[in-house]
Amino acid sequence: MTYIRKPKVEYAGQRKNELGLNLRDYEGGLSTLCAGCGHDSITAAIVQAFFELNIPPYRAAKLSGIGCSSKTPAYFLSPSHGFNAVHGRMPAIATGASAVNPLLHYIGVSGDGDSLSIGLGQFAHAIRRNLNVVYIIENNGVYGLTKGQFSASADIGSKAKKGEENRQAPIDPVILALGMGASFVARGFSGDKGQLVPLLKAALGHKGFALLDIVSPCVTFNDHEGSTKSYAYTRENFQEATHMDFVPPAQTITVEQKSGEVVSVRLHDGSHILLRKVAEEYDPKDRGDAISYLQHHHEQGEVVTGLLYMDVSAKDMNAVMNLAETPLSQVAWKDLSPGSKILDEIFEANR
Repeated sequence: MTYIRKPKVEYAGQRKNELGLNLRDYEGGLSTLCAGCGHDSITAAIVQAFFELNIPPYRAAKLSGIGCSSKTPAYFLSPSHGFNAVHGRMPAIATGASAVNPLLHYIGVSGDGDSLSIGLGQFAHAIRRNLNVVYIIENNGVYGLTKGQFSASADIGSKAKKGEENRQAPIDPVILALGMGASFVARGFSGDKGQLVPLLKAALGHKGFALLDIVSPCVTFNDHEGSTKSYAYTRENFQEATHMDFVPPAQTITVEQKSGEVVSVRLHDGSHILLRKVAEEYDPKDRGDAISYLQHHHEQGEVVTGLLYMDVSAKDMNAVMNLAETPLSQVAWKDLSPGSKILDEIFEANR
């Protein structure tokens, strides 16, 4: 993973939180993602949420798999613990880490390819166990690191960079999580920081599995055939001195939206997405109503954002398994190795 240290600039008047830290203290390395990528907006929201919640960076553990999304933990919370797992296997690492040290804030960053294809099984079991983690899916519908193939979240009829049309039904991580009994389910848009930061803060305060599916446009693979600014047109009409790929810088997409409002957001390729923010009277405590609400608006071509479901009574994995609250690294050796007599009694009690 490429890591470029971001210069820390101090200046008079920097706002500090209750810990005496400023926003710069919650940042990470310099992003190597494409200019305008929605993932960088999510990174900024994570930084803002941790800063406003006064969480010391070293009290967090950030985990990821493989993909553009899984690079982003390098760009926030430099002083925190971190682990970059293999493709689709981040939930297993998060499960083990949470089991031995429940005192940290775990934040898993994944993508639609990492979680909904090769990692779907592990994603499902993290939900089933109610693992105490904020699970972020940076959802762009493509495999950004391997030339923009359709991911499992791509909608029917959507077109890839080379013009082919997706004909397979998508997996909706929100519907999947609700159906499997997730205790916290939300969806956001990378360009709506006003909504995204409160959702992240709510997820960080939740005890159990908190899914945050975030629609995050890909600036590189949203171009299309027929455009005079596409890669294909450029290569056909300009003489090539050296062969290389160039990703033109793009403006980050932002949006301001009121509760209950539907807005049409223009993406980098000129297409549009309809975002509906849940109304203030929406009740996120009824799982069945949440599924019906999502399906109803999906049929109208709308992507619903906001806090969709939350169950504060559900026990997380550590509570269900009656695990110790003390991190194993802090447990005395005599307690970790009580002797053969005690172990025999434990084995006998569990026969």
